[in-house]
Amino acid sequence: QLQLVTSGGDLVRFGGSLTLSCAASGFAMENYVIGWFRQAPGKEREAVSCINYRNGSGSYAESVKGRFTISRDYRKKIVYLQMRALKPEDTALYSCAASWRSEPLCALDDSEGSYDEWGPGTQVTVSS
Repeated sequence: QLQLVTSGGDLVRFGGSLTLSCAASGFAMENYVIGWFRQAPGKEREAVSCINYRNGSGSYAESVKGRFTISRDYRKKIVYLQMRALKPEDTALYSCAASWRSEPLCALDDSEGSYDEWGPGTQVTVSS
């Protein structure tokens, strides 16, 4: 069974940077899409970014495009979410999730139900 562990959340000032990690274990990763999601207090969970683990191509929500970068270390089975120019509205609990697909294409409008495994969240707080 694929297992995910998220880390890297912290308190950071407005305009600061942070990198989150999602470490996977248990399965080969090349048929997986890894997604990053976030949920702010009182709001629904939203997709932030996803990556085709096989070729490394990523997609981003409009709210983070140009500020966040998703990448992976193929051999180490770690997916990173580099976040810069952080804003208070980026404050949320961030989680990663994995979805097995015969063709691991990712799209931000993929339903959460298409993701099979979820890692625990890591809190990101951006102070103004």
